[in-house]
Amino acid sequence: MAGAPARKRDARVDVVRGLALLTIFIDHIPRNAPAALTLHNFGFCDAAEIFVLLAGYSSMVAYGGLFARSGTVTTLIRIARRCLRIYLVQAGLLLATLLIVRVWMDMTGLVPRFGVKPLLDMGLWQGMMRGLALNALPNYLDILPLYILLLALFPLVYLGISNGVGWTLALSGTIWFAANADYTLNLPNAAAVDDGWYFNPFAWQFLFVIGAALAVTVRKHGGLLPRRPLLTGVSVAYLLFALFQGASWGEWGLPNLAPIDMGPPNKGHVAPLRLLNILALSYLAFSSPALLRLTQRPILRAVDACGRHSLEIFAVGCLAALFGRILYRTFDPLWPLQIAVNVGGIALMLGAGLAYDARKRRNAAR
Repeated sequence: MAGAPARKRDARVDVVRGLALLTIFIDHIPRNAPAALTLHNFGFCDAAEIFVLLAGYSSMVAYGGLFARSGTVTTLIRIARRCLRIYLVQAGLLLATLLIVRVWMDMTGLVPRFGVKPLLDMGLWQGMMRGLALNALPNYLDILPLYILLLALFPLVYLGISNGVGWTLALSGTIWFAANADYTLNLPNAAAVDDGWYFNPFAWQFLFVIGAALAVTVRKHGGLLPRRPLLTGVSVAYLLFALFQGASWGEWGLPNLAPIDMGPPNKGHVAPLRLLNILALSYLAFSSPALLRLTQRPILRAVDACGRHSLEIFAVGCLAALFGRILYRTFDPLWPLQIAVNVGGIALMLGAGLAYDARKRRNAAR
């Protein structure tokens, strides 16, 4: 494909993805004080939108040029191996979570209020089998199945973008619109009240496709989107609206400054207000030379390493958040415990990122 991005690391992607993974860890612990300061408190979208959009971006960078350089068969094999690896991580996280929560329940007599309770209610064995079949996706373990599906569909996304970015975005947007118009357009999920995937793939695929198209566009413009005054002004204005409308005023103990009386836009279907929020953030981020320079600074090396090894760090963060939820459920989440859980979890993730990065460099030097 003409203009397909070559496989080259983009520090913006790795640093922002690393920050998103740290945010997901914090947000996945109910009653967690630092969660009052994460992205979802300052607008409509959160780290999930960032994760999926950057998944599309990095997929185009990693596999888009590979189709031209190594051929279709080699690239499809690489994608299949990556999908299998993600599935194995998902399976490992599911099994570990079920066993840990089951042991905790037997030791304390407490009933979990989070995650895998619907699967345990089915019976450990049946819940495990349905979880492994991706037929029952528990809370906090439902984004990797979406990633598997989207990555498996990437060859079609690449084929479409190769023949016309506009038409591909139009088709993807039409599917997103249909998923928002009819919530029954979803995949089944036995662990959900409404019997559908929380991250509706028919809606979330649009963000993935936008990310893939963004990678091509950024490369065509030498690594930065053109900074247009009108687009910049509209993006800033929308983000200010999203801030006042979507901010957690009550949680912060402040008067409600939201200009419109409305509920939060639907996350599972990427409601239009959420979509516009992530698009405005993405435009400002990928058109900013200052952000490009900032993400290349050594001080952000640990965060960058987390983004480079996102699958492994996501798994570490999931288990750290699980233990955080268990500790908060077993004991009162007072400040000493909150500090220990958050500092410990973030340090573990950053340390793991640096360790994986060091191992990769050693292997490359052999």
